[in-house]
Amino acid sequence: MLKEPRPGRVKTRLARGIGTVAAAWWVRHQTARLLRRLEDRRWRLVLAVSPDTARGSRAWPAHLPRMPQGRGHLGRRMMRVMRAMPAGPALVVGGDIPALGPGHIARAFRALGSHDAVLGPAEDGGYWAIGLAHPRRWREQLLDGVRWSSEHALADTRARLGRARVALIDLLADVDEPEELRAIGRDGRRAR
Repeated sequence: MLKEPRPGRVKTRLARGIGTVAAAWWVRHQTARLLRRLEDRRWRLVLAVSPDTARGSRAWPAHLPRMPQGRGHLGRRMMRVMRAMPAGPALVVGGDIPALGPGHIARAFRALGSHDAVLGPAEDGGYWAIGLAHPRRWREQLLDGVRWSSEHALADTRARLGRARVALIDLLADVDEPEELRAIGRDGRRAR
């Protein structure tokens, strides 16, 4: 799931510390690196874009299929994207995870072979990935009530999944704040 990298429209918390143009620049280049890493013949990479009018944007590689995220809160948009995919497992990831690579995606899909859902937890209490083995079996309202952009997002999502078999995979860091950007190295991993 990607937002078009326009100054003032992306990474607003990051922009408060580094400026709107710098935040948009980071998003554009982070996304380009991420998409190059994640293209793999083991899965179909589809860009779910926002705003919906950004489907024709030159910010992303022209050869990758795009679909609009549509309206509603993040949970509704993620569910809509997963339910629109062909039958079988679907995984949604964010574009602001510098360390994300194909190994993480492969582990998520492997987990969906024996679980109903998979979550990739983020260091801030949210998550960088959500996947469902059979998305069309779930209602679009599944993620209603999740406190997005908070340290409760992962716990709320697990609660919404109820008795489903949920796998947790790699803990990764996303970039929302200037200090998080400063904490990552060239390889996208947190300096320890």
